[in-house]
Amino acid sequence: MSLSWVAQAGLVELAFGALSGWLMVVLVDQPEVLTRAGVKAPGRIRQAHLDYIIMGILLIAVGVAVPELGTLWQVLVVTAAWLNPTLFLPLAFNPEFRQARAYRGLATLSFLAMSSGTVAAAVTGING
Repeated sequence: MSLSWVAQAGLVELAFGALSGWLMVVLVDQPEVLTRAGVKAPGRIRQAHLDYIIMGILLIAVGVAVPELGTLWQVLVVTAAWLNPTLFLPLAFNPEFRQARAYRGLATLSFLAMSSGTVAAAVTGING
C-alpha cells in the first residue's frame, strides 16, 4: 500500500515538529540564546512545535482514512496544516504582528482552508 501525498506530507510535518523539539531544549536550558536571536515571546515557539506535531498527525489521519478526498480539499488541508503552525513563528519575534492586516488576513484564509478541507474530508469519509 502506498500512502497518499496527504499522509506523506503529514509524516514530513510530524518529523519537522519532532525536530523542532530541540528548540524546546534551548528554551528550557539556554533561554538567552533565543533572546539574543530576537525572540520576545518564546511561548509562540512552543505553540508552533506542538501545532506542527498535531497538524502532522491530522494529515496522516486524513490521508489514510480518506485517500479519495478531492484534490482541491487535499491541497487546502495540506496548505493550512503547514501554514497554521508557521503563523506562530513571526509572533515569537514580534507579538504585535498579530494586529497587522496582512497577518490577520492570512490567518483567516488558513483557518478557512482547514475548516473547509476537514469538513470535506468528513463528508467524503462518511458518505464514502
